Formats: sequence, structure tokens, C-alpha cells
Amino acid sequence: MVDVFEQVEEELRSDRYKRLARTWLPVVGGILLVALIAALAWWGYQSWETSRADKGSIAYERGLESLQSNNPVGADAAFTQAAKEGNGAYKALALMQRAGIALDANRVPEAIAFLDDAAKANRDPLIADAAAVKAAWLAMDTASLEDIQARLEPLTGDKRPFRDFAKEALAMAMAQHGKAAEAKDMLTVLKSGLDTPQIISQRSELLIAAIDSGSAANLKAITDQMARAPIAPQAPPAAPAAAPARP
Repeated sequence: MVDVFEQVEEELRSDRYKRLARTWLPVVGGILLVALIAALAWWGYQSWETSRADKGSIAYERGLESLQSNNPVGADAAFTQAAKEGNGAYKALALMQRAGIALDANRVPEAIAFLDDAAKANRDPLIADAAAVKAAWLAMDTASLEDIQARLEPLTGDKRPFRDFAKEALAMAMAQHGKAAEAKDMLTVLKSGLDTPQIISQRSELLIAAIDSGSAANLKAITDQMARAPIAPQAPPAAPAAAPARP
């Protein structure tokens, strides 16, 4: 009799396992399949990104070599290829180089467009914000104060790497549009800021003196000079290129 009960219990247990298997094996199999697809997709994406970075690096280096050889036409062609074939970082850096070439040829609107595209091409603020600040300087003589504020104010947050450069440019835009008192207030804060880069502290002091003396009535020469000056980063840029971007 005991053997009969044990046999019945074993059959019931076997049926229960079969039902569990029929219920859960498709679910487990589906999860494993999704995980496999995700892993393969990630591997494929990483391989694609690596390939794009390699292509961008080769074209970008060729562009730098052309610049060093005083061949802006060849450099622009190489940077165009780097922007087209490279990953986000190389695309941004190549567009910044193209902006520098356009600026050297006095094609300012074209340079601004390249910098705007560079700021959108990469999420790294060390690259994107540098391009955005540079574009604002170039646009300062032709754009409205509202446009310049829209460009610069998002870059002035505490965690933005070029916040002090953006604040300096914003103060200059205010001074240029007749808001000397507001500009002086911003420059005073920058001049005395403990974390303000020394170069900006020095420039702020000179600009405050210019505003006080009334010699800042015509700021076009100053803004032109700043638009063509390189931006010194507040932190080492994490750019993948062997040399920093020109603008």
C-alpha cells in the first residue's frame, strides 16, 4: 500500500514539474533570447563606434598635418571627412577646426554655423560648451542681446566647465548693448571669484576699468579679439584627438 501511495505521489510531482516547465521554460527562454540579442547589439554598437573613431582619427590627423603644411583647402577636406565618418567627439572637433578655417577666411556666419553644429554633435561639455561659447563670441556683433543670452546662460551653471568664460562673454554682450552697470556687476564677481581662472580675473579688471573710464563705448574691437582667441579650459579636455581643436 505504501508503494502505491509513493507511486501516485511521484506521478503527481512529475505532472507538477511538467506544468511548471511548460509555464516557465518559454519565459526563461525568452529572457535569455532578449539578453543575447541585447549583448550582441551592444557588442555591434561598440564595434561600430570603435570603427567610426578610427576613421575619424585618421582623417582628423590628416587635417592637422595639412594645417601645419599651410594647406587650408586640404585641411578642410580632411576635417569634412572626419566630421562625416567619425564618432561624435571627432565630428565635434572636426567641425570646430572647420570653423577655424572659415574664420581665417573671414567667413564668420559659416564659422558660427560650424560651431553650433559642433556643440550639438557631442555630449561632452568640455567639447560642446567650448564650441558654444566660441559661437556666442562670433555672433556678438550681429545678434541681439536676447540671442546671446539664450546661447550663454545655459552654460553658466555651476557644473558647466566653461561657466566663467560664458559669464565673461555675457557681461561683454551686456556692455555692448548699453547695460554697463549689469556688465560691471558680473565682471566684479568674476574678478574676485576664488575659482575664476586668472586670465579671466585679469581681463575682468581691465574691462571694469574700461567701463568706468567710458572707453568701452565701442567694444567691437574687444569682441573681435575675444572671438578669435582660444578658450583656455577650466579642466583638462577629454578629447580623443592628438591635438586640441583650434577655435
